[in-house]
Amino acid sequence: MKTYQISPDGARELALTARNLDEVSHQLPQGLYTTFRTYSNGTRVLGLQAHLDRLYQPAAVQEITPAVSEVELRRFLAETCRRAGGESRLRLTLGVSDSPGAVFVTIQPFTPLSAETYQGGVHVVSAETARKSPRLKSTAFIESSADLRKLVRDDVFEVLLCRNGSVLEGMTSNFYVIQAGALITSRSGILLGVTRRTLIRLARKAGLEVEYRAPDLDEPFSEAFLTSSSRGIVPIVAIDEKSLGNGVPGVWTKTLMSAYDAYVEKYSQKI
Repeated sequence: MKTYQISPDGARELALTARNLDEVSHQLPQGLYTTFRTYSNGTRVLGLQAHLDRLYQPAAVQEITPAVSEVELRRFLAETCRRAGGESRLRLTLGVSDSPGAVFVTIQPFTPLSAETYQGGVHVVSAETARKSPRLKSTAFIESSADLRKLVRDDVFEVLLCRNGSVLEGMTSNFYVIQAGALITSRSGILLGVTRRTLIRLARKAGLEVEYRAPDLDEPFSEAFLTSSSRGIVPIVAIDEKSLGNGVPGVWTKTLMSAYDAYVEKYSQKI
């Protein structure tokens, strides 16, 4: 895993010691960030412009001038991913406090989830908490949620953020349930994920109604799943040790997973 600070003079590799991307973020200036993976041997990304918008648009609103333009950053990403010689996972960070406008890129080899994870689904737990600034993907949330992140372990894949017993989103993902032919997901109080946009379009195309509200944990939904840019669609088979459906990924979830894989194959774009 390598981290670079990007400037008009070029890229400078930083001497950081970290086991994962969150530990890198703890060592960088507080800022906006986005995380995604590559496809096609490091040459393509799904929704790269949307990921860049997460940094550059809020920076413009705050009158922060990034150290490099989007075009310059894209050039660096293309060259760095090409040199990596395989699939990569990247985190882009744009400083807004200590070093406003500073741009950082962290790159690591991408390790996909196992086939068993997608086929068998995951277990998650819930917590009564929410983001303070849900529309901004800020590294401040990584710091403030440090204790929650400790709940994620071998038998717990994700933590669901709830308000009064209703699920807003996952700590690092968006959350959805299937109930009576409808896809239910919150639209307020959440980070609007890049993969979420694609998923909602695919759900409508597949014939699901889309209902925007935070589903209650006590509702009788039969299926649930998460989405994120690095992991795609991940089925949930248990929440707080309570099994969903038959304890296996449901039919609608599998349908959307197949549709998403096909969408990535067709629409991921050259960096």
